[in-house]
Amino acid sequence: MTVCYEDGMEKQSASREIDQRIAQLGDWRGETLGKVRELIKSADPDVVEEIKWRKATSPGVAVWSHDGIICTGEVYKSAVKLTFAKGASLPDPKKLFNSSLEGNTRRAIDIHEGEKLDAGAFKTLIRAAVTLNQAKK
Repeated sequence: MTVCYEDGMEKQSASREIDQRIAQLGDWRGETLGKVRELIKSADPDVVEEIKWRKATSPGVAVWSHDGIICTGEVYKSAVKLTFAKGASLPDPKKLFNSSLEGNTRRAIDIHEGEKLDAGAFKTLIRAAVTLNQAKK
């Protein structure tokens, strides 16, 4: 997929940009983001990858959508943060959400170096987010 901008310039696809970011990180954060991305695509083969919220000080944020935003993936010095747009409305029996718990809408999962994510529970969360998006469509 090629993204075209108003000035007619073509930019690389969001998926390729995410590939490059993962490779550029070259550490546990890139590895973690890559694994999470694989889990998202496995849970929802129809997911759309995007880059949103670009600005001069930031190359933008990786976003996975299906009938609305499922989650975003941000990389910080000490964590990979996965923020679910409607996380407060999702069942989380395995208690994956460990950040942004005070809000009424979003919930996040912060993954720190050496931590493992429960792949099965995460994929269930992704599917629940897609189902919620489709129900509100």
